[in-house]
Amino acid sequence: MTWPRLNERAHALADRLAERAEELRVAVHRVGGARLIDCGVQAPGGLQAGLFLARVCLADLADIGYVPLEVSGLAFPGVQVHTDQPLAACMASQYAGWQISVGKFFAMGSGPMRARHGREELFNDIGFREQADLAVGVLETRKLPDESVISHLAEKLELPADRLTLLVAPASSLAGTVQVVARSVETALHKLHTLKFALHQVVSGHGVAPLPPVAREEIKAIGRTNDAILYGGRVTLWVQAEDELLAEVGPKVPAAASLDYGAPFAQIFARYGGDFYKIDPLLFSPAEVVFHNLRTGRCHRFGQVAPQVLRQSFLE
Repeated sequence: MTWPRLNERAHALADRLAERAEELRVAVHRVGGARLIDCGVQAPGGLQAGLFLARVCLADLADIGYVPLEVSGLAFPGVQVHTDQPLAACMASQYAGWQISVGKFFAMGSGPMRARHGREELFNDIGFREQADLAVGVLETRKLPDESVISHLAEKLELPADRLTLLVAPASSLAGTVQVVARSVETALHKLHTLKFALHQVVSGHGVAPLPPVAREEIKAIGRTNDAILYGGRVTLWVQAEDELLAEVGPKVPAAASLDYGAPFAQIFARYGGDFYKIDPLLFSPAEVVFHNLRTGRCHRFGQVAPQVLRQSFLE
């Protein structure tokens, strides 16, 4: 496949966000030479900032918007995403695969800067790294990065700091909530990757998940945004594959395939003493996944939404 220029696309989109900073309730700073766009740490951000944030995560290779959504009588806005570049948009860019830890600062890093960094094993599997002369990333964190964080990232990316743009928001902000819930397709692809399904067989993807109430506490916000996908996310993937393979892999893709499935994520997180990495990795996927096989014309559907868990997570 011909790979698009991920960081250039995201940089152009970040420019448009910065130009509309006041309107979109974000703040633009220079820290250690890098451009920093605060979408929800100190700046209020909002729904539109959330769409920009999610699109930057996807290197502007997906359409994202809000749609009415009802799950067994529960009505919420839905975050809808669709892309014809699922491997580049979701795995090479959106996946939060870079843990950034500098002193007391910690953030989950996503966006196309990951493809520039290219240290994750995932990039060996998909056969792509990007030699860009700039980098754009998204940090999920409650703190704005300081000069030490910028210096660390510039060194890892082997770029001058002034070639780096970072968008920052916590899950406990409106924009941050949106960008996490926009990961429905990405979580399905990552689950397929974990199951050793060749991702080049996925041609296009569409997903929708409910936008939960924004929680003030970060742990509760992380719980609600994960629950939106695990128990309310619906993903459709168009694939070129064998029906027998889809019948074998399909039942393992929805979140219900995990032994940890069934309780709100915040409870699961507490059960493991707050250690994210003790949670069964097979949990992180949408509630429902549908495969449309372009090779045979057959449809394969697996999993279902769990409104009772959504009600417990969002409303109680």
